[in-house]
Amino acid sequence: MTRPGWGILATGGIAHAFTRDLVAEGFTVAAVGSRRLEAARDFAAAHGIPAAHGSYEQLVADPSVDIVYVATPHSHHAEHALLAIAAGKHVLVEKAFTLTQRQAQQVADAAAAAGVVVMEAMWTRFLPHMTRIRELVHGGALGEVRTVLADHTQSLPLDPAHRLQNPALGGGALLDLGIYPVSFAVDVLGLPTQVTARAALTATGVDRQTAMVLEYDDGRQAVLQTALDTAGPNRAAVIGTAGYLEIERTFYAPTTTTLFDPHGEVVERFAPEVRQRGMQFQALELEARVAGAAPTTLPLDESVAIMGVLDEVRRQIGVRYAADLEA
Repeated sequence: MTRPGWGILATGGIAHAFTRDLVAEGFTVAAVGSRRLEAARDFAAAHGIPAAHGSYEQLVADPSVDIVYVATPHSHHAEHALLAIAAGKHVLVEKAFTLTQRQAQQVADAAAAAGVVVMEAMWTRFLPHMTRIRELVHGGALGEVRTVLADHTQSLPLDPAHRLQNPALGGGALLDLGIYPVSFAVDVLGLPTQVTARAALTATGVDRQTAMVLEYDDGRQAVLQTALDTAGPNRAAVIGTAGYLEIERTFYAPTTTTLFDPHGEVVERFAPEVRQRGMQFQALELEARVAGAAPTTLPLDESVAIMGVLDEVRRQIGVRYAADLEA
């Protein structure tokens, strides 16, 4: 059976990382598009891609492209996902899925109307150690799960002109880094009933660091931390009445997970071998969905709901994007 052709929309660092994994794992990468033809040609040459386009419109119109991977900044995710959907393409959209929940719902509605598959590229969800965590949690190995702990803190560029410092481009720790612990908490515990957030902002008005507590009606909690100017442990834990899981550094990338009993004795250590960076697993699931499989790891409505959680965090910490003002 012929595999679907992938089109890479944008040529930044995350696009290179994703494409390297696709090529190494035998996916069909048919084309790349950039706002500059020279950039597209350089990218195509680097990865052995047959077609290079000097506009995103040309990329989504390419008949050899069945699935479009959107790798532009957060501020353009919705626009470019809608562009691909309008061309009848399936879409994998980099996380965070959009800037706001309203935008996310627009994309979901357009995908439903067009009959195409759209999925958020939260690559962590699809890694083998995360699959094992779900098996242990749902299988009762931890008893009643009470708490999730997770942090994602890095030391990133502080130049006020950088994308990460620009609220117009969805800058700040939350959408680039905080999305990982939030998505992880929702994966384990489901959607919260209450969100509490506190933050320190930069001079440009984006969050420098943010602390979040997600609460549930039955008393469960997720305690989450993110920051863009202090590199931290980047670990996670899931704590239950019959034991706990530790997810080693870096919890959102391929790593080791250890299950302990309540006395701290090791019950299981899970350390899968993962080829490449591990971004191919999300692509495998999207191809399966295109072939007719039901979503199992990250349904689109969950991505939309997670954007609602992030909206509430931003409301509480006072971070505003231009998209918040859109009708």
